[in-house]
Amino acid sequence: MSKTVAKMIDHTLLKANATKDEITKLAEEAKEYQFASVCVNPTWVKTAAELLQDAPEVKVCTVIGFPLGASTPETKAFETKDAIENGATEVDMVINIGALKDGNEELVERDIRAVVDAAKGKALTKVIIETALLTDDEKVKACELAVKAGADFVKTSTGFSTAGATFEDISLMRKTVGPDIGVKASGGVRSREDALKMIEAGATRIGASSGVSIVKGETSSNSY
Repeated sequence: MSKTVAKMIDHTLLKANATKDEITKLAEEAKEYQFASVCVNPTWVKTAAELLQDAPEVKVCTVIGFPLGASTPETKAFETKDAIENGATEVDMVINIGALKDGNEELVERDIRAVVDAAKGKALTKVIIETALLTDDEKVKACELAVKAGADFVKTSTGFSTAGATFEDISLMRKTVGPDIGVKASGGVRSREDALKMIEAGATRIGASSGVSIVKGETSSNSY
């Protein structure tokens, strides 16, 4: 069971003050525990890709428009291309949350599609909808727009807002996107029990800075 869960974890370090030593440790842990990926800020993508050269089964994931989602579609597309050139094979982009709340569906779809198109054939695209800031109707709409734009995953949270993943949100997202799109639970998943609840609700990927604790059956105090 631990190995099965490990292969669903994006081993994450997104804090602003992350150092090279910490990124190196993250990569080494990802190799040891066979996590799905390491998830790092764009400045660390090249370093992570070099550290994982001998472990192609561990992907390099990064974040786009993070954590606010308030940059333009063109900026997000450029950021995506740059990350892929540096070695990223998965990109987690934050939607334009304000546009969604304004009902500007055209902009939200264009925002997502810009990243999907920039990543097509080179990297998986995960769409962070920041569930803590949305009503249930907005969560559904965000998921529908992500599917329409061709994303591979929808994802709950950045881990930098008011709350993270919940069982209810994962269930709603899974119901909305159907069986063929990935659902990633992130933010506040600190124990194996937390992870298993999210998987039961329909998550196919877990974003966590507590990956080692999760697979060891411990509970971490990390917030992401």
